[in-house]
Amino acid sequence: MLIMFKAKNYTSFKDEVILDLRATSYKQHPNHVLDVSENLKLLKTAAIYGANASGKSNLVSAMFFFEQYIFEQFINKQENENIDFAEKKLKIKMEPFLLTDQVNDASEFDIIFFHNGKQIQYGFECSAKEVLNEWYFIDDKKVFEREKGTVSFGKNYTKILKPYTKVPSERLYLSVLEYFLEDEGKERVLNDFIDFFTNEYNVYLEILFESSVKKVAGAIHINKKLVTSKEFRSKVENYLCKIDVGICGLDVQIKTIMDEDSGKEKKKKVIKTIHNVFNADGDIVGQRSFDLLQESTGTLRFLSYIQNVIEMTEQGCVFIVDEISARLHPLLTKLIVDIFQSSQNKKAQLIFTTHDISLMNKEQFRRDEIFFVEKNEKGESTLHALSDLNVREDATFNKSYLQGKYGGIPVFHFENIISGAEHGKN
Repeated sequence: MLIMFKAKNYTSFKDEVILDLRATSYKQHPNHVLDVSENLKLLKTAAIYGANASGKSNLVSAMFFFEQYIFEQFINKQENENIDFAEKKLKIKMEPFLLTDQVNDASEFDIIFFHNGKQIQYGFECSAKEVLNEWYFIDDKKVFEREKGTVSFGKNYTKILKPYTKVPSERLYLSVLEYFLEDEGKERVLNDFIDFFTNEYNVYLEILFESSVKKVAGAIHINKKLVTSKEFRSKVENYLCKIDVGICGLDVQIKTIMDEDSGKEKKKKVIKTIHNVFNADGDIVGQRSFDLLQESTGTLRFLSYIQNVIEMTEQGCVFIVDEISARLHPLLTKLIVDIFQSSQNKKAQLIFTTHDISLMNKEQFRRDEIFFVEKNEKGESTLHALSDLNVREDATFNKSYLQGKYGGIPVFHFENIISGAEHGKN
């Protein structure tokens, strides 16, 4: 479960931005809070609002970059025996804040999460050429800290880590440990960290879903269990029926396709949607199966989401989505949010950006679940929560937001636009 994420000097965030998912002492919507321990209560959902180009997507991008930067440096020794650890080139691109005459090349990232009964904090400061600082704590006890090429260790970890003091300037010390530590050391130091990012931390950028209407079916994520598990398929069917898009079920059928490599035909299991067929009197007289390609983009997007939502709320995951409401009816977005906020969800979190203000109300969210990103005249983005402002619990959140009371809305200079248009006519 995610406790906090920080980034600094990344894209439009010149100064430190902190997404804090620790719940406040508000009494509203107690079901929206995960009771991790007596002293730690976390929010199940975080809705991030802001104008176009305010920096909402940059925050999600920072969370995505953080994971990619770490795991691009990991090398599987068994699969890559001939790769020189020190010489493996990194491909991921740094994007510091550029709208200043004194550009700082170093960006900083930090995460705190709770996993397998442990609170883990890890972060680093790096430029495109080198890692400047790095730190790692488990349950507030130092595992290691690194300042450029010098690494120090916590007393409980010195014996395990001291043999590994050499680290290339452009690489994370974490990647050194992942490569050189034996299984016993990894079990104590790294396995929980890797397991969290492998199985719980899921970032979905809007660009991953962008496609033409007729191509989106080919890009849609189909969970293997949708084909192999009748129980899982039944849960997905249940939600598809609830949203009333005309689908009354899903069916697994065998399709003959041409193998591009061998040029031979082969059998493949595919998912079909089932629709009722009606006569002139409106009576159901049969059923017909449709290819996914025949369904609407919104239906396909919901199908893609709902598979993840079901699995994540059952297993416990952090689901981070940019523009969750794109191509979805507001009620479908609400349904997804409701699933995460329900009392049945005991260990999953949903973090998302959206423009859908129909969700921004006291019936849907606590004040600490709503965040705003706004950008100033110098191009610098900042983030704040509704709970940071002096807002009453019975306020009309969306109305006040549109009135500009919370920030994070576009500012239009109509007089300049109109005068410019008039000038162009003359």
